[in-house]
Amino acid sequence: MTRAARDHEVIFFEEPVAGEVPAPRLDLTQEPGGVLRAVPVLPPGMDEQARLAAQRSLLDGLLAERAGQPLVAWFYTPMALGFADHLKPDVTVYDCMDELSAFRGAPPAMLEMERRLLERADLVFTGGRSLYEAKQDRHPQVHCFPSSIDTAHFGQARSGLPEPESMAGIGRPRIGFFGVIDERMDLELVAAFAALRRDWQLVMLGPVVKIDPASLPQGPNLHWLGGRSYTELPAYLAHWDLGFMPFALNESTRFISPTKTPEFLAAGLPVLSTPVVDVVRDYGEAGLVEIVTSAAELAEQAERLLRQKRAPFLARVDARLAENSWDLTWERMQALIQAEAAAFSHQAGRPAAGILPAVAEATGVAHV
Repeated sequence: MTRAARDHEVIFFEEPVAGEVPAPRLDLTQEPGGVLRAVPVLPPGMDEQARLAAQRSLLDGLLAERAGQPLVAWFYTPMALGFADHLKPDVTVYDCMDELSAFRGAPPAMLEMERRLLERADLVFTGGRSLYEAKQDRHPQVHCFPSSIDTAHFGQARSGLPEPESMAGIGRPRIGFFGVIDERMDLELVAAFAALRRDWQLVMLGPVVKIDPASLPQGPNLHWLGGRSYTELPAYLAHWDLGFMPFALNESTRFISPTKTPEFLAAGLPVLSTPVVDVVRDYGEAGLVEIVTSAAELAEQAERLLRQKRAPFLARVDARLAENSWDLTWERMQALIQAEAAAFSHQAGRPAAGILPAVAEATGVAHV
């Protein structure tokens, strides 16, 4: 979205939060990257229909100020149709980053809402090959955009950033994970690995969501440090020895293409991962990520990676990462959007818009 904001006005309309307010309001924040962040603040105690009506009204008020301008409606979740299905944009994009219906606590209506969104979408972007294969027969314009990378941001980890205070006193080697900690993590594998190699330190960054924090395995070499901002991540990765992606193999991980895979690699870290399909196909088969299936195999391969020379590995990593970036991804997405906008303008009998200055993003998305 920050790349889109270089050329367009981008409004990121998030999920609502509860607040002690007499009536629904919209909090607007101009983010440093140029995105206008819009957060609905709703009084407590509203039922679902009232919440949806309030969000619809707030969205309409925001877009009324931009009436007559070209509009792209960009959805990250089908559930946003509950308050945004009345919009009549020039282009509708469904950016399908995950199979959300497979996540714990997914609304029962998710599949029906997705069917409706696919019917009205002009373009469908998928966040990985498995998702693309699952959606390609459901829409004529499905395009695969696997997780990309801000190489410069994560590459800072290679330049000797100061060590974060929260890791002071944690020994080496350090094997790290960052991301949301939820039902997608194989906690049994984490516990078994920590118990097998008590001389190695496992550093786990990220908020605990949808699972009981008490269920997290504990031990002297397990360090659950909580969430950190995107800006802080390179400093942590700079002081780890290996990256670790202990994903459980279940319905919620069947279609994932973890963004953290190229982020670890850009930071210069060798990576170990359980056999998530897209990780295996995109990185494991290329020899850039070590695929493991047990704590014993994890320990064995970690030993090997800790001993290997980094220079040849980093040369292969950099050659691969040079093929992809969020800049290139946005350029390709923008070309598709502009083609759809031109077609819409032609059908409507008006000049094609040179730019699309408003992108209404009708959902919230979590980043660690």
